[in-house]
Amino acid sequence: MSEALLSLTRVCADIDQYHILHGVDLAVPKGELTMLLGRNGAGKSTTLRTIMGLTTVTGGDIRFQGQPITGQSTPRIVRRGIAFVPENMGIFSLLTVRENMVLAAIGGTMDPARLEWIVDLFPPLKRFWDKPAGNLSGGQKQMLAIARAIIEPRELLLIDEPTKGLAPAIIDDLADAFEQLKRQQVTILLVEQNFNFSRRLGQSAAVMNDGRVVWSGSMTELAQDDNLQHQLLGLGMGEHQ
Repeated sequence: MSEALLSLTRVCADIDQYHILHGVDLAVPKGELTMLLGRNGAGKSTTLRTIMGLTTVTGGDIRFQGQPITGQSTPRIVRRGIAFVPENMGIFSLLTVRENMVLAAIGGTMDPARLEWIVDLFPPLKRFWDKPAGNLSGGQKQMLAIARAIIEPRELLLIDEPTKGLAPAIIDDLADAFEQLKRQQVTILLVEQNFNFSRRLGQSAAVMNDGRVVWSGSMTELAQDDNLQHQLLGLGMGEHQ
């Protein structure tokens, strides 16, 4: 395993009066795609939000590039080079695709070469460039959300359930785009429920339960062990969609 770009050590976090994370230990290797898996309610989304400074950290240590970011403001964390694509995608429905992209670019200026690379990753964005983002399909909105996250070079992408509610053909298109990001050695921490998608893309994996990471290792090891899948996720590979 390569050097960890992001590490969480015994991280605890609350949402209002509820204790959600109970000592999360997690390492995200630099240049790899790490899958964060687990049953609903295990704490996966809260972990991403905690990294981004969007929840109250009550204990533990979060380090990015070896430096502490625990308790820092979200804008400061973003400036460190971390981008977050939440489950609700966070796009502006009344603005055009172009306007959404301009807002995500530093200073409102998009690098032409990088933009060309992005629309090659997500061709529908070019087709709907001057249309309101609210007119896009669910899959196209997800493409726009990811495109916004990578319009500037980022050190780390945090992406929450990108395939949720999408048709299989759109999921395949997203998987192809993630394959290209992997070839660029973009570091990604991705929360996902679709095990086949995870198996195809993941290099390393961590499984959460009840606010803790209960297993971590290679995605290949998890994908090849039906008993381990059943123990950690409640399903064997053949039962996952």
